[in-house]
Amino acid sequence: MRQVIPESELILNADGSVYHLHLKPENLASLVFTVGDPDRVQLVSQYFDEIEFKTQKREFVTHTGRIGDTRVTVMSTGMGTDNIEILMTELDALVNINLESRQVNPTPKSLQIIRLGTSGAMQSDIPVGSLLASTKAIGLDTLMQFYPNLSNSQDWGNSIKKELNLDFYPYQTEASQKLLNKLDSSFLKGITLTCPGFYAPQGRAVRVKPKIDNMLEKLSSLEISREKLTNFEMETAGYYALGALLGHEVLSLNAIIANRNKSEFDKEPEKTVDLLIRTALKLFIKK
Repeated sequence: MRQVIPESELILNADGSVYHLHLKPENLASLVFTVGDPDRVQLVSQYFDEIEFKTQKREFVTHTGRIGDTRVTVMSTGMGTDNIEILMTELDALVNINLESRQVNPTPKSLQIIRLGTSGAMQSDIPVGSLLASTKAIGLDTLMQFYPNLSNSQDWGNSIKKELNLDFYPYQTEASQKLLNKLDSSFLKGITLTCPGFYAPQGRAVRVKPKIDNMLEKLSSLEISREKLTNFEMETAGYYALGALLGHEVLSLNAIIANRNKSEFDKEPEKTVDLLIRTALKLFIKK
């Protein structure tokens, strides 16, 4: 007998849509682009040939339409891996659970999920205005303390724990090789550190001094197998970890709008974000 998910565990709205995303299965394409900022959704969907569906609930804004013959969804997530957990769980439910019977479908379905986000570089040789694909991600958040262990190497997580004297183990996870193989030379490739905040968790000091001294310097100098950490952001590790556990193809693409080592910020970040959007649509949607 197939597993049945109780009402208390997967909450649905009165119209039968999943609780937070406010989507039904027919509203979702199998190719999904995600952005953090709700205002950025229309910056992606402006390139659609047609938009067939729009909805919004809280920070989750969704547009589904077509580019040529390809059906595509773009949606916003808000910031942080707590939001990504909601997003990934409810996206998975839309394609792998019969929402009427609440039974898990016998044949799993895999989505392609591509994050289009902004990020700050932590190496001096990564220029502001460039595009970077995250081949690996290490999570400084504690989301994966509540999920099964990941099967891939945890060498980066172990090294960061030791370097920063953390009380927990950061988790390490990887991008979809299938999606990475679709990239061209437009993208640098790197190892992304996902942080549970924008200020002290990324080594920034405003009025409160961070607990960890010289965090940026310590992290940027770490090296394993001749590789270094390349950039900070707040979601990628959550995407990759849950994608691995749920069986979805996930890739995080970053517009580099700051270089922390050089104290530089993009003077025209909107143009860099638009370049990221147009480049990703060209690579992943064949007209």
